[in-house]
Amino acid sequence: MTLEEGTPVREDPDVVVIGGGVVGLFCAQQLRRRGATVTVLERGALGGPQSCSAGNTGFVGTHGAAPLAAPGMLAIAVPGATDPDAPWYIEPRVDAELSHWLRHFRRACSAEAAANGFRALIGMKTRSLAILLELCASENMAALLESPGIVLAFKTPAGFDEASRTVARTVAGGVPLRVLGSGELDELAPKTTFDIHGALYNPEGAYLRVPEFLVEFGRVLRDSGVEIREHTEVTGFGIRDRNIVRLNTTRGELRPGNVVIAAGAWSAECARMAGMDLLLQPIRGHSLTVAMPPSAPGLPVLLSEARVAMVPLGDRLRIGGQLELTGMSCAVSEHRLRALRRAVREFLPDLEETSILQSWSGLRPCTPDSLPLIGPAGDLRNLLVAAGHGHIGMGLAPAGGELVGQLLAGEQPFTDPIPLRPNRFGAPT
Repeated sequence: MTLEEGTPVREDPDVVVIGGGVVGLFCAQQLRRRGATVTVLERGALGGPQSCSAGNTGFVGTHGAAPLAAPGMLAIAVPGATDPDAPWYIEPRVDAELSHWLRHFRRACSAEAAANGFRALIGMKTRSLAILLELCASENMAALLESPGIVLAFKTPAGFDEASRTVARTVAGGVPLRVLGSGELDELAPKTTFDIHGALYNPEGAYLRVPEFLVEFGRVLRDSGVEIREHTEVTGFGIRDRNIVRLNTTRGELRPGNVVIAAGAWSAECARMAGMDLLLQPIRGHSLTVAMPPSAPGLPVLLSEARVAMVPLGDRLRIGGQLELTGMSCAVSEHRLRALRRAVREFLPDLEETSILQSWSGLRPCTPDSLPLIGPAGDLRNLLVAAGHGHIGMGLAPAGGELVGQLLAGEQPFTDPIPLRPNRFGAPT
């Protein structure tokens, strides 16, 4: 790896951030803004094939703030989730960590927990969008943030009716969702033919062009003095008197003042090296990126019952979705890719088939209640965690990074850290 010219090289930075995904980069940005010297360690290349940003849909804004754990998900996601054709799939296996995670997932599947989770997540998403807008405007990155709104399409009467009943409550919670009237969908996507029962629209739906955003953000951070060490993995911690005094990596040792674990799906493994347990499960998702079909919609569309999203990226169309609890495997499943294509055909039967440019699978680190783990963790005085942002990490990372910066600087947090505390699930049982 070659560091960009002008980037400082330090062996004793104020903060080492483990993980160069969107969460780690926003942690680094906020810490650097507060005067800290920061080194980011990334096991691959920024935005490389190992990262979630390489193939995700990049959604930000107020869409998608509902936790996965909800009263209706308990029946779908635990006893009946072993159907490999289902949008949500749990691989049957003996796994004590998964069992522990599922026990807490069941507890989170209540109306009260879901409402509390929604309030926390919508607050973070709203704050994150404001931070993103400021960043993109100030750093000439506006072309990487699109905000055309998002359509939520429903194939079945039951799905549409259920979603419509929640609109008033969702609007009261801060999301400008509305039911599309006759002809409005044609105005939003005039080239596209839908075979659906109805649709909703969120005008605040926005997305980042990924992985281009991550690469450009990395350049901005380097220019600000952040050191980013790509292709660097943590191999161990040196601990003395409840402090991390040394980080062992594949490219030498570091002696940081503080450490932030923001390693995505690998955060739990990293935390174990420091003697700490994090209640995270990797949830695998898939995407296909194809040449833009002539009749594709020009704005993001969520195929709701299928849990599949479509997002236009210039001359490309990305189709992503699926939720699989299958362990740490990133292998691309042809079965899942066929399911993505099948969902598109069911909702948009006239969409032309075009050449496949990328097939991708990646892991999203998820907590049982869908809220990230942000804050001090375990008994170590100089260790913070910023992980567990799940499948909405792009939309939570800016506010999460700000919270990390405020906590380490001793400032009054903008985001309430109490619901996000990493030890909220207790010790493993």
